[in-house]
Amino acid sequence: MKKTTLRSIAAIALASLGLLCAGTAAASDATTNKYSNISLDELHKGKKVTCVGCHEEKQQDKIAVDDNETVVNATCVECHGTLGELAASAKGHITPHRSHLGQIACTSCHSGHSQSKVYCNNCHTFDMSIPGGKAPVKKVERLAINARGVEKTDVLVIGAGAAGFTAAITAHDGGAKVILVEKQPITGGNSALSAGGMNATETVFQKKKGIKDSVDVMISDTMKGGGNANDAELVKILATKSASSVDWLTSIGADISDIGQMAGATNYRTHRPTGGAAVGSHITNVLKKNAADRKLDVRVNSKVLKLVEDGSGRVIGAVIEGKHSGTYTILAKVVVMTAGGFSANQGMIGQYQPQYVGMTTSNQPGATGDGMLIGEQAGGQLIDMKEIQIHPTVAAGSRILITEAVRGNGAILINRDGKRFVNELTTRDKASQATLAQPGGSAYLVFDSVIHKSLKQIDGYFELGLVKEGDSVEALAKAIGAPADVLARSIDTYNKSFDAKKDSEFGRPDMPRAIRTAKFYAIEVKPGIHYTMGGLKINRDTQVIGKDGKIVAGLLAAGEVTGGVHGKNRLGGNSISETITFGRIAGANALKMVKDSK
Repeated sequence: MKKTTLRSIAAIALASLGLLCAGTAAASDATTNKYSNISLDELHKGKKVTCVGCHEEKQQDKIAVDDNETVVNATCVECHGTLGELAASAKGHITPHRSHLGQIACTSCHSGHSQSKVYCNNCHTFDMSIPGGKAPVKKVERLAINARGVEKTDVLVIGAGAAGFTAAITAHDGGAKVILVEKQPITGGNSALSAGGMNATETVFQKKKGIKDSVDVMISDTMKGGGNANDAELVKILATKSASSVDWLTSIGADISDIGQMAGATNYRTHRPTGGAAVGSHITNVLKKNAADRKLDVRVNSKVLKLVEDGSGRVIGAVIEGKHSGTYTILAKVVVMTAGGFSANQGMIGQYQPQYVGMTTSNQPGATGDGMLIGEQAGGQLIDMKEIQIHPTVAAGSRILITEAVRGNGAILINRDGKRFVNELTTRDKASQATLAQPGGSAYLVFDSVIHKSLKQIDGYFELGLVKEGDSVEALAKAIGAPADVLARSIDTYNKSFDAKKDSEFGRPDMPRAIRTAKFYAIEVKPGIHYTMGGLKINRDTQVIGKDGKIVAGLLAAGEVTGGVHGKNRLGGNSISETITFGRIAGANALKMVKDSK
């Protein structure tokens, strides 16, 4: 179908699709509009859009329906406009067309041949519906099924988060043919949710700001934070290669020039976008753009069922179950596992830490540990599986992580009695335990307008209705139900510590801002499952180590799917650093293995 024909239905499409997830205010309109009770397939057919209008026609009698996210999405944008255009047309203040996950794919929510689903509702409880979102009456025509059978590639990367994209781009840029698969309908994984920043030392940005830091200090901080249970060799690589990882990200278009300090870090080394914006969505957007520019084969809705091994036990590929493509096999010279952790798998949580069952998680729903289990089935060794991190500041009653940068920029933790109770910049495990010990097992992050203006991410918490406020400390106390005199005294004591440059109560090492300027704000937070330190054991070259201590041939791994880097506790900012650094190593070594095989 020609572009002019597609554009002829744009007004109708924008009018209907523009209501998609437009917030509670617009949801009632969405549920009652005339397109609510039909499928997207039927809506298109009603506007005389044929199959070829959305799908490629590879042969005269065959329509290509696959799981490559770039194919159908390009046609969606051609007809309906960009995400920015759709966001501008929304009536409500909340719209996933302006998502904190960045440039999400149209097919993350919309489906022409099955029930459409609002991806936001995996974590949120917005009252949303999708026009044209009903399941079609008829099943997909057989001619629309693209049964591939067996494919071949040089490198197969499993899991499209930061580690997966980094490994795929690195291998591709060296000349390898790469396929990147992701089981979720959206790429980015937990990396897209990362808020705080990326730890790195001896970087060009630190030097420009006169920040003195060193590889040795970053190693020391990481080992101390992990209870000295970390793999020291992997930690050394993390710190030593961190500056070059920042350089690499900058070279492909990332802005991580702003620097803050996270809990457990001696120095300012947490790199993030200008103004303190969330690092995760920014970096994953940059990686997605670079993958698209390179025309990398990135497939969503593509679940790996198992790894394929040859007679000698070498991993030579994987069996994939595609939502549209069906079940097929990809044979590869190297497989790179980057499928993330298991914080969203209550079964595995219960297996390793039963006391955490039922606790909320800040993770995306795809963090179910599949890669670890599949890697173990292929002979890989799992380590540190009982080391599960609880993050102290997940917004109460939700799965929304309140970034550590809020505390790093000056916020304090106050309990329901109006009392400060902990060094806010202690490690996550200690801050979480301290919070759980408070009345109701929760606390309030308290800050003022100066701290608010210092960090762009806080704006999003206002949009989601998570912030209580007051024109005075007394008014804020009333809003959160705390004794006004106690809260005022707690804030005053903290401000005096700020003036004296010494926290007399809890020994907080860095107090960048006082809490003096109205308005005053509070966000209720509770600890939630945030990160799993355990996973597949790897060596310095990201090769997976088997239960027998030998290398599992043909299998590499990077990111949260691996264990060893963080020990008993991960420092904020080290996760993104790990995904980029070890993703680059995995991509480079995969490329070397491909070349050595020729």
